[in-house]
Amino acid sequence: MILDPVLDLFRGNAVTIPPFDGAFRPNTRLDDARAAAPLAEADNLARLPDGLVAGSGNTLYRIEAGKEPAPFKSFGAPVAAVAVSPSGELAVATETGALHIGDREEKPHAGIGCVTALAYAADGTLWLANGSADHPRSQWSQDLMRHGSSGSVWKRAPGATSFERVADGLAFPYGLLPLDGGVVVAESWRHRLLRIGAGAPVERLAKLPGYPARLSPAPGGGAWLCLFAPRNRLIEFVLQEEHYRLDMLATVPPPYWIAPSFSSGRSFLEPLQCGGIRTMGVHKPWSPSRSYGMAVRLDEGMQPLFSLHSRANGTRHGVCSVVEEAGRLWVASRGGGCVLDIDLADLAREAR
Repeated sequence: MILDPVLDLFRGNAVTIPPFDGAFRPNTRLDDARAAAPLAEADNLARLPDGLVAGSGNTLYRIEAGKEPAPFKSFGAPVAAVAVSPSGELAVATETGALHIGDREEKPHAGIGCVTALAYAADGTLWLANGSADHPRSQWSQDLMRHGSSGSVWKRAPGATSFERVADGLAFPYGLLPLDGGVVVAESWRHRLLRIGAGAPVERLAKLPGYPARLSPAPGGGAWLCLFAPRNRLIEFVLQEEHYRLDMLATVPPPYWIAPSFSSGRSFLEPLQCGGIRTMGVHKPWSPSRSYGMAVRLDEGMQPLFSLHSRANGTRHGVCSVVEEAGRLWVASRGGGCVLDIDLADLAREAR
């Protein structure tokens, strides 16, 4: 990190991307997994005392393997984030900024309008990530393309009536994991995890090969981290080119921007479809892509152990939420429109 500005004097603004290697080595585990239930734009998995729920649009659905998703609770706007308290109470934020806790609705704070994640600590403290002060959650790609860094993290202590801002100036915080009185934050546009607590924020994991989304605790310690899209050289290059980028934002419809996406390859108007992507009609699994699917297992020090992938030619992209319980991993694929059910014992046997 310290050497980068010095090296740039000699190499210029080189476009370098961390490789998919080591714990991030590509595989097809997400594409090989069983789809427990179809659900359009599946997101926001949460485990209630009496079962699993997942969000799609304005509705939370109950998810049971082998059964059609059943509506559980609906809201007046798309569900943005979900959390369950230690006592089993459900907290839901919507894209309008409203916060529903149990049967009551409230407006958390005038400065909160782009909720991306909620998380309860063991003591009942509610943590909230506000992705951007400039754009709503649905315009996240605009925030990236405009180099947004107006995100913030808030908390509300048990029994308190208002939220306290604990950090700001963040580049789209998208995931939260309460830890040791503080919180670990997934900062998407800077491709890293930060530990926020007493004192200055501390970088726990940096130079991720994709854009991190939500975090969830793993039984026995550690966590799961979602990466909803990969970094690639073309997007990184466009982010450096001010005039081209602003012209693209002004003249090209958002679905066709050279930007990350929850899914790709569904329209001939999309970028990145030439010979480096497809050969004789076959989509190369190692080709650059605007979308990807990845869930990463982290140890207690927030370092990666292994990962599950849906590669460039896969269909389970846009992974933004995972939940582990009783030896099974539930994965919500926004781009693939389904919730996956993975037996972690099978992964352990495969590793041996």
